[in-house]
Amino acid sequence: MVMTALQMRPAPLAPPETRLGPLVAYLRSVLLDPRDDRERCHALFVDARRSCLGDAGIGRGGRGALCLRMREIFGEALRLDARGIILAHNHPSGECRPSGCDIAATHQLVAVARALDIELIDHLIFTHEAVYSMRAGGLL
Repeated sequence: MVMTALQMRPAPLAPPETRLGPLVAYLRSVLLDPRDDRERCHALFVDARRSCLGDAGIGRGGRGALCLRMREIFGEALRLDARGIILAHNHPSGECRPSGCDIAATHQLVAVARALDIELIDHLIFTHEAVYSMRAGGLL
């Protein structure tokens, strides 16, 4: 069988929201527990091609605050030789916008990541109804 040039072209990439669907679903399942109203943080570590190297729960907090230890995040990133990190946490309050503390912590993470030649790809905030991307929101 002879294939034409049209038949040999790879299929176009799916739109970003389709490609990100499984990632968002996974993080939603990890972060949102209806029986637990504490904040949780989870990190995904990727290589230069954005293939997943691993993931880890990084922190837990109270109802309105989270204690993030950068040593844990970057220790795991360095152990895996990650080139990028996607960080996600939940807001049990239902408010999907980042707090001032979220924004300040993200800026600190970016500075440390740059010094280690790692990219903070995004910082996502989850509620039961929505997801907020700091990158899409212009905060990264």
